Amino acid sequence: MPNHHRTSTPLPPRFAMPSPFTWGVALVFLALFIQGVMATNLTLERLLRGGVNLVHFIGRAFPPDLADLDVLAWSMFETLNIAIVGVTIGVVLSLPFALLAARNTSPTPWIRSITRLMIATMRTIPDLIWALIFVVAVGLGPIAGVLAIVMDTIGFAARFFSERIEEVHPGPSEALSATGAGRLSVIGGAILPETLASMTATSLYSVEKALRSAVTLGLVGAGGIGVELAAAMRLFNYDRALTIILVILIVVIGFEQLSSQIRKRVI
Repeated sequence: MPNHHRTSTPLPPRFAMPSPFTWGVALVFLALFIQGVMATNLTLERLLRGGVNLVHFIGRAFPPDLADLDVLAWSMFETLNIAIVGVTIGVVLSLPFALLAARNTSPTPWIRSITRLMIATMRTIPDLIWALIFVVAVGLGPIAGVLAIVMDTIGFAARFFSERIEEVHPGPSEALSATGAGRLSVIGGAILPETLASMTATSLYSVEKALRSAVTLGLVGAGGIGVELAAAMRLFNYDRALTIILVILIVVIGFEQLSSQIRKRVI
């Protein structure tokens, strides 16, 4: 009989024994999850009662109230204006932030570090917090929503712009530099043309994101159709609230489809 020698083969990396650090992180996460469930009082009884209340809400919301559809359409148009103006200004301001934050275009490391910190700060603070800050600063209305979306867009777009700039192949930039071109000429002639498609796609995503944000910003008084939705919910006009939700749904889905078609042609 042939003598079969058993050889021990190491387990694949995905089946390897986790390190003590990994076990520690998993235990901390599990403890936080359990504590969170207990703190939120998440019980089956509450979920069932919430389901019954949701059925009652839907029953009172149908049929939707179409009496002031023209007013709602204008409020939705205002929301669209807030999103487009805020994103346009935010994207324009994101470009210099991205150039200062990218490793291959930033003048000095300390400027790069400070710019990255500013971008991270703008990205970390939620848009609702920005809206509350600007409502206090400039008062109620669309201007607070526009400023909040500007800050949120810079935090979102500048990060992806800078990462795309760092991924640019150095060949064209080096060729321009060899001919004596200055820093701005290299950026305009080699870096920006190669990143334009990616930046366009990111800008379109920013508009989609801002359109959804602009709706919620209205809940804190930053203008747009969110103000109408908050008023309808407070007055228990659920049929009017359903109409507002349907208007938002149609516009958001329509813009997402338009944005998708534009990206297919650009990228």
